[in-house]
Amino acid sequence: MPIDLATLLVVRLGIDLLTGLGFLALMKRYPAIGGPGWWASSAAVSIVGAAGLMMTGQVPAAWSTSLPNAMLSVSVLYAWMGLRSFLGLSRPIHLVWLCSAGLLLGQVMLQEVWDLPKVRQLVLVLTTAVIAALAYRDIRRADPQRRVPELQVVKFWSLLEVGAMVGYGIMVPLLGLSLAQVLPGLMLFALFSKLVRMILYGALVSFRLRQLADRARQDLQTRESDLRALIENLSAGLIVYRPDRSIADINSLARRFLGWSDDGGAADRSPSPPEQWRMLREDGQPMRRHEMPFDRVLATGQPVHDVIFGLADNQGQPVRWALCNAYPENDVLGGLRHVVFTFVDVTSLRQAQRQQQRLAQQLSQSQKMEALGTLAGGVAHDFNNILAAILGNANLARQDLQPGAPARESLHEISNAARRGRELVRQILAFSRQQPLERTPVRLDDIATETSNLLRTALPPHIHLTVRHCSTCPMVRADATQIGQVLLNLGTNAIHALQGKPGRIDLAIDRVRADDPALPAEVAQVCVQDGVDAVSITVSDTGCGMDEATRQRIFDPFFTTKPVGQGTGLGLPVVLGIVQAHGGAIHVSSEPGHGSTFVLYFPATHLDTPVPHAGTMSADPPAGDPPEGAVSEEIPPMTTPPATAAGHVLYLDDDDTLVFLVRRLLQRRGYEVSAFCDQKEAIDAVRANPQGFDLLLTDYNMPGMSGVDVAREVLAINPRLTVAVASGYINEELEQKAAEVGVREVVFKTDAIESFCDVVQRLVQPSAA
Repeated sequence: MPIDLATLLVVRLGIDLLTGLGFLALMKRYPAIGGPGWWASSAAVSIVGAAGLMMTGQVPAAWSTSLPNAMLSVSVLYAWMGLRSFLGLSRPIHLVWLCSAGLLLGQVMLQEVWDLPKVRQLVLVLTTAVIAALAYRDIRRADPQRRVPELQVVKFWSLLEVGAMVGYGIMVPLLGLSLAQVLPGLMLFALFSKLVRMILYGALVSFRLRQLADRARQDLQTRESDLRALIENLSAGLIVYRPDRSIADINSLARRFLGWSDDGGAADRSPSPPEQWRMLREDGQPMRRHEMPFDRVLATGQPVHDVIFGLADNQGQPVRWALCNAYPENDVLGGLRHVVFTFVDVTSLRQAQRQQQRLAQQLSQSQKMEALGTLAGGVAHDFNNILAAILGNANLARQDLQPGAPARESLHEISNAARRGRELVRQILAFSRQQPLERTPVRLDDIATETSNLLRTALPPHIHLTVRHCSTCPMVRADATQIGQVLLNLGTNAIHALQGKPGRIDLAIDRVRADDPALPAEVAQVCVQDGVDAVSITVSDTGCGMDEATRQRIFDPFFTTKPVGQGTGLGLPVVLGIVQAHGGAIHVSSEPGHGSTFVLYFPATHLDTPVPHAGTMSADPPAGDPPEGAVSEEIPPMTTPPATAAGHVLYLDDDDTLVFLVRRLLQRRGYEVSAFCDQKEAIDAVRANPQGFDLLLTDYNMPGMSGVDVAREVLAINPRLTVAVASGYINEELEQKAAEVGVREVVFKTDAIESFCDVVQRLVQPSAA
C-alpha cells in the first residue's frame, strides 16, 4: 500500500503537538530537571517544519521546502541540546543559533541558487546522523558503567539512527531513486524515530524524577537520623504525646528519668506517667489533674512554660525533680496532633538548694553565736564586777555577824543568787568561746567515766544510766574540762527529758572510720587530711523526745522548753560552741515519745599517751542548767588573816564598788592598800614611789587605757614590780599581750574576788621575801 505523505505529516504534526505540550508541562512543573524545555522547543520547531511541508505547491518553495528541511534539522539539534541539558553538559546557545541560521541559509541556497534537491535531502540526513553520533558519544561519557538502562536504550537508538541515515545517504544515490520515491519512507522513519525518542526522553524524565525522589528520601532519612541523634543526645528530656495520652516518641534521657530501659522500641511505649508514678508540686504535695502540664495544654490549647514538678514512685526511690515546658502541635486544619513535652532534670539543683538552705541555717546559727559572743564581752565585765561586789560584801557582812544572827540566812540567799548569776555569765562565755581551750591528748572513756559518776549522784533510783566504753578508741585533742561540761549538760537534759518517769540514759563511746558515710563531712575531711579515724560519743535517753520544730531550735541561744525559772536556754548552745571549737560536729535525732539521741563526733589524734587532768569536774558546776534539786553551797566565811600578811598593794579598777570592796578585804588581812579608779593617778603613784609597792593588781577592761597599757607604763618605771591583770573573760590574745609586757599573771576576775586574799598572798610573798 502506497504511503501517503500528507497523512504522515498530519500524524507527525499531532505527535509533535502532544509531545511539545507534555514537555512544556514537565518544564514548568520540574524546572530543576534539564531537557524538557529543549525538547518542547524541538517539538515546536518540528511543527513548523511539518506545517511547511504540508503547504507544498501552495506557497513558494522557500517556505514549503527550504524552511521545513531546515526546521527538521534544527528540531534534531534542539533534541540533542535537551539531552545534553539532561546529562548536565554544556549548551553553547550562541553556537546553536549559529548552526540553526547556517542550516536555514544552506537550505535556501540549495533551493534558490543551485536547485539541488538531492543535496538538500543529503544535508538533512547527514545532519541527523551527525547529531545522533554526537548524542551517542555524550551518553557513553555520561554513563560509562552503563548503570542507567534508559540512557543505554537512547544510546542504542542513536547508533541505529546513525546507521540508518548513513545507509540512506549511500543507498539512495546508488539506486537512483527520485525524491518523490524516498520522501515518504524517509518521513515515516523520521516519524517513527521521533516517536521513539520522545518516549525515551519521557522515560529519562521519569528516571530523573525517581532519582530526585530517592535523593530526597535519602536526605529526609539523613535529616531524620541527624534529628534523632540530636534529640537523643540532648541534655533535656523529650516526650511527644498523642491526644489519648499515649507516647508517640521519647528520647533516652526521658526514658532514664522515668526509669525505663533505653533499648525499648516504639512498641513498648505505654501511656505516661505509669500508675505507680506520682507527680508532685514544688511544695512536695501531689499535683492535681488540672495542674499537670499535659492536661493544661489539652484543656487550653496554649503552651505551658517553666513548671517544676517532682516524680515519685511507690518503691521508696528518691523523688526526681524537673523543670518542664509543654506546647501543642496542630495539623493544617488546626486539630491537635501531639503535645510536645520537654523537661530538664533539676534534681541536683534542688539538692544544692537544700544544701544551701542548711548552710544558711548554719550561718544564721553562727551569726547568733557571734552576736551573743559580742554581747558577752560587754556583759561579762560590768556584770562580773556587780556580782563580785555582791558576793564580797555579803561575805564580809557574814563575818561581822554573830553565828546565830537572823541576817545570816538572808546573806546566804543573796550569795546563792549572785552565784547563779555568775554561773550564767560563765555559760555565756563558754558559749561564745571567750575562754581559751587547753587541748591535750585525752581519752574520752576517762571523761565519760568521770561524768557518769557525777551524774549518778543526781539520778533518781528509777533512772538507769549505762556507759559503754571503747578500749580500742584512739585519743582526741580536747579540753577535758569543757568536754566534761558537754557530757554533763547532755546528761542533765536527758534527766529533764524523762520528766520524773522511769527510763534509761545510755552513754556510748565508739570508733568511727574516716570513710564511714555517717561521719559528718567537716569531720571526715579533717580525718582524711590527717590520716586518722574519729571518735563518737552517743548520749541517748528514753524521754519525751522532740518534734521537728523544737529540734530545729534547740541550739538557739536562750531557747528552752523548761518551765520559767528552771532553765536559761544556754545548755545546748554551750554544747554546740564547745564541740565546734574542738573541730567536731553534732548529729541529733529525736521523735516525740521515743526519746532523743545526740551523737558527738571528734577527729582523733596520732598521739597515744594521754595527758593527765586533775579535777575535770572539780570546782565549778557545769556550764549548763543544773539538775532539779541541786542546791548551791554557802561560801565559807573568811578565816583569820595570817600574821605574816603584810605588803603594800596598789589596786586599780574603774568600778568604785570593787575598789571599796577590795580595800576592805585586803585591809582585814593586814595589807596596806592604795586603791584608784583612774589609770593616770595609779601610774603617778608608782612614779612618785617606785619601790613603795609590792603588787599592782589592775582591771583589764577600762575606758581609755587598758590594764595591759597601765602595766606597760608601770613596769617601765619599776621593772621588778609584780603586776597582775584581772579580767572577766580571758583569751589567748589577752594572755599573749600580758606576757609580752611582763605581767606575772592573768586572773579570772570572779575567782579572784572570792579567793582574793589567797591570790594576793601568793603574788606578794615573792617580792616581800
